[in-house]
This record gives sequence, C-alpha cells and structure tokens, in this order.
Amino acid sequence: MFFDLKSEMLTRRFLLGAMVASFITPAVKAQEMPVYFATDGAAMAGYDVVSYFDGESPVRGQPEYSVVWKGAEWHFASAENRDAFERDPRSFAPQFGGYCAYAMAQGVLISTDPLAWQVVDGRLYLTHSLEIEEMWREASAEYIRMAEAHWPVILYEQ
Repeated sequence: MFFDLKSEMLTRRFLLGAMVASFITPAVKAQEMPVYFATDGAAMAGYDVVSYFDGESPVRGQPEYSVVWKGAEWHFASAENRDAFERDPRSFAPQFGGYCAYAMAQGVLISTDPLAWQVVDGRLYLTHSLEIEEMWREASAEYIRMAEAHWPVILYEQ
C-alpha cells in the first residue's frame, strides 16, 4: 500500500511539473521571438507607421526620429509623428506583428512589403507583396478573422 501511494505521488508530481513546463516554455519562446517583424533593424523596414493613416502614400522615417517599442526600432518622418506614436503605439502599429496578414490567415509567418498595405477599420495590415495585397483586398474581412485565430500563437510555434 505504501509503495502505491508513493508511486501515485510521484506521478502527480511529474504531471504537475509537465503542466508547469508547458505554460513556461511558450512564454520563454515568445520572449525570444520578436513580436514585430523588423528588416535591417527597423520595424516597417524604416517606414513611418503614422504616415499610413494620413490617406497618402507611406513615407520613410528617419533614424533621428526613432523610438524603441516592443523590441523593435520604429522610425518616423518627423518629431510630431514620433510623438503621436509614443502616445498610443497600438493604434498605429501594424496588426499581426507586421507579418503578412494574408499568410497569417493561412497560419504562416512571412515577411512583408511596406508598400503592400491596407487600413481596415482604423487598423494597419501589411502583406508580402503587391500581388498578395490584391488577393487580400478581395476578402480582407474573412482573412482578418482567419488570421486572428492564428495570432499570436504562431509566434510560439517557431
């Protein structure tokens, strides 16, 4: 009887340890994996993320107007745009970490072209290329719904 109790206690400890490890491992991986896609050390390949919301073409930011947020360096065309971002970065940052929204809908992480983009309901979405952007625009609401099912879990799977 004593052996069975000891064996049961060891099994419970093992299961408890395995459960704790299963929660900690993704958190550690997420800390290692950058949340925002960055090219050449800058989020958005150095484009000013605030400029996407003014209705015109996005513009390149300048390193002298930069800020580090969520492990990435963000460049801005002006101090005003940098300050606007600092006040509310989540309202300007691209969805799905700046990874391709179309690919995210398929459950895949791939890079983006900062010139292939769309603002939907006040949120910025990037795609891998201008060709993919065309496909994305045909059913963006559906792709957003599908992509949200994969984000941010996909970061843990890398």
